[in-house]
Amino acid sequence: MAAFIDKVKVKVVSGRGGNGCVAWRREKFVDKGGPAGGDGGSGGDVIFVADENLSTLLDFTYKSVFRAQDGENGRNKNQHGHGGKSICLKVPVGVIIKDLKTGRVIADLNEHEKSVMVAKGGRGGRGNARFATAQKRSPQFCEPGEAPVERELELELKLIADIGLLGMPNAGKSSFISLISSARPKIADYPFTTLTPNLGVVKKPDGDGFVVADIPGLIEGASEGVGLGYEFLRHVQRCRFFVHMVDMSAQDPIDNYIKINNELKKYDEELSKRHQVLVLNKADIVDEEKVQKLVNDFKKYDKDLFVISCAASDGLTPLLNRLYALVEEIPRHIIEVNVEEDFDYNNNDDSAFEITKLNKNTYLVTGGKLKRLVAVTDIRNTQQVRRLSNIMDSMGVWSELKEIGINNDDTVIVEGLEMVYVDEYFCE
Repeated sequence: MAAFIDKVKVKVVSGRGGNGCVAWRREKFVDKGGPAGGDGGSGGDVIFVADENLSTLLDFTYKSVFRAQDGENGRNKNQHGHGGKSICLKVPVGVIIKDLKTGRVIADLNEHEKSVMVAKGGRGGRGNARFATAQKRSPQFCEPGEAPVERELELELKLIADIGLLGMPNAGKSSFISLISSARPKIADYPFTTLTPNLGVVKKPDGDGFVVADIPGLIEGASEGVGLGYEFLRHVQRCRFFVHMVDMSAQDPIDNYIKINNELKKYDEELSKRHQVLVLNKADIVDEEKVQKLVNDFKKYDKDLFVISCAASDGLTPLLNRLYALVEEIPRHIIEVNVEEDFDYNNNDDSAFEITKLNKNTYLVTGGKLKRLVAVTDIRNTQQVRRLSNIMDSMGVWSELKEIGINNDDTVIVEGLEMVYVDEYFCE
């Protein structure tokens, strides 16, 4: 049986945009060919999609870094680079996506095929053909592609179930779900047989169905980490109502019932107020006098009460009829997830830069955008060097260098490209 994983951390990286191209059209019978550098292709996006056929985040434990394809660089003859392929990551329905850097919830994928883009690919750079004008017919420069978006995310699964089964270990929850659905959970006579949530689909007489979730681990002291603690209680937060199973053969069934509800209240007070169907199980091994006494005692806690025997398959029909009716009456609970507008998915702006003074008259300037600009700048071409200088001016590089105290004839190293600073040339 595959492991049940319901919380993982992943890193996603969109595709980098391809660089534009500097090229010229030179053909024997074509007069005045002109610039012919193509644009770079856009990088691929990273998208999450909810899939009802999945039930765990196990796949994300084997691989935690996902990268979309980079866009191709532009080529000569006005050939544009091919766009990078996006990646579509499928997750179970009910996954909540959180940005680890900001702590914001950016998506609640609570419906089949609901999707969200979490990282947009970088835009491809323009080739020199794009910069030709009537005044500037032979541009000697192009644009670099935009940087990719890198994000660290947390995926948390909150199962989509209509009914949540509560109760102490050995109360009969796994047996019950195996009788009313096709689920086949592990069943044995010892505590914590159920170590992961089990889901069962129950077919109604009209052909429709609903989902029942057997949630393990809720015992006295769960709030202090006893047993499995609160590890799986997130999976009952979307349930319409609960079926609370009580083992009538236990030493103190009423005390067990009270303990479970107290732990539920400690985890989330709203959950403790949700409707419960009380089911007294194991009628086959308890004498009728004790059964009647327990029924009378439990009526003060809950009027929606049924007595069954999972071992003998007795009393299930009236209980199921009641569940059918409640599923129709009580709407599915909507988790109030504060999904904030996600502005970071396309934050490809890497115009930040850093200036380091290496010695008395040498300055080092580094930055993602500058690195790409230098990579597509031909230092032998005055136009390209001038354009690089203008972009650095718009970014505020020269003004910050002046504040630091740069003087004429000082050396500026921009991502490996050495320039001699001249105030009249660089700061017009």
